[in-house]
Amino acid sequence: MLKSVSRTLLGAAFIGSAFMPHAFAETSINALFMAQAAYSEADVRAMAEAFTKANPDIKVNLEFVPYEGLHDKTVLAQGSGGGYDVVLFDVIWPAEYASNKVLVDVSSRITDDMKKGVLPGAWTTVNYDGKSYGMPWILDTKYLFYNKEILEKAGIKSPPKTWDELAEQAKIIKDKGILATPISWSWSQAEAAVCDYTTLVSAYGGEFLKDGKPAFQSGGGLDALNYMVSSYTSGLTNPNSKEFLEEDVRKVFQNGEAAFALNWTYMYNMANDPKDSKVAGKVGVVPAPGVAGKSEVSAVNGSMGLGITSASKHPEEAWKFITFMTSQSTQNQYAKLSLPIWASSYDDPAVTKGQEELIAAAKLGLAAMYPRPTTPKYQELSTALQQAIQESLLGQAKPEDALKAAAENSGL
Repeated sequence: MLKSVSRTLLGAAFIGSAFMPHAFAETSINALFMAQAAYSEADVRAMAEAFTKANPDIKVNLEFVPYEGLHDKTVLAQGSGGGYDVVLFDVIWPAEYASNKVLVDVSSRITDDMKKGVLPGAWTTVNYDGKSYGMPWILDTKYLFYNKEILEKAGIKSPPKTWDELAEQAKIIKDKGILATPISWSWSQAEAAVCDYTTLVSAYGGEFLKDGKPAFQSGGGLDALNYMVSSYTSGLTNPNSKEFLEEDVRKVFQNGEAAFALNWTYMYNMANDPKDSKVAGKVGVVPAPGVAGKSEVSAVNGSMGLGITSASKHPEEAWKFITFMTSQSTQNQYAKLSLPIWASSYDDPAVTKGQEELIAAAKLGLAAMYPRPTTPKYQELSTALQQAIQESLLGQAKPEDALKAAAENSGL
């Protein structure tokens, strides 16, 4: 008797499910994100849940890796003939990804409203050779954060406008015994160090490439590395900066152990959160400084986009997910961690409230964003530069010699 009842119930469940096509997700897509800076993992999961709620026939499997693993994970998955439908990619990768057919050209999918509504500079994140390989998602540059209370204690009335002024103010703070090492940077042998270096290259009016060949080993490129070494050897920079990534810088700054720090947008609201930060309410932010006679401000293009891989078997669903994640409504909702790509968002009080100082810095910083070199061989070039920076900081090579070696090992 029990057996026949259970069969009847099972049959009813089976018949019921046949008439409920949306009871289970019909399509699964895999998406690769980073667990570092900008949007938090919890926020990306919340965005994906909102997408699934609006699109119950699409299931999104999320995977998070540190930024340092994002590129290789994407490329290796392609080689294995599967893996991801949607990937987060850095502004430095479209040349390589387009040349090696890692990402799909989505130019025809981009509507006129998208073209008109998104800030013009944001498109440089996803474009290569006249084509678009995704939608811009994280619009970002590095800013100079400062501890207002420490500057006040030191009798400093306003934050530095030039990199030389930064060193002068840091020396005042050190000499007065307020902080032993007032400046914190992310100079680990990783892409983070290249971002800080690029910020300085832009300040000194340098260039990475000239006629396709390395040009960073002289002029502004050399001035930038000399500044880094000088800041490090003078004792003004936290000596652990040579091992720091951005999250380390954030933790040091919000512990009150740095007067100045170079970091991405996301640090502003996190360092102002009294639950986790000792410096909440004391956080100042301005564009990264300039160099007298050469620049007013400096900035690196640290933006990122979302694209469809050429291995994806579900490009339509992948694009639906991308347009949801990059939509103005989604971005406005999470604008405290990453500023929107949409121009009209900056007139929305819901976006600007409580971060007016950051928005003011962003208007200048985002307009001055300087690109890291656009080349399919970017990874080789970056690795060579990371090594040059590390060797120079450690005193293993003079900056000019280290950069010459980097130029020779860049693959260009």
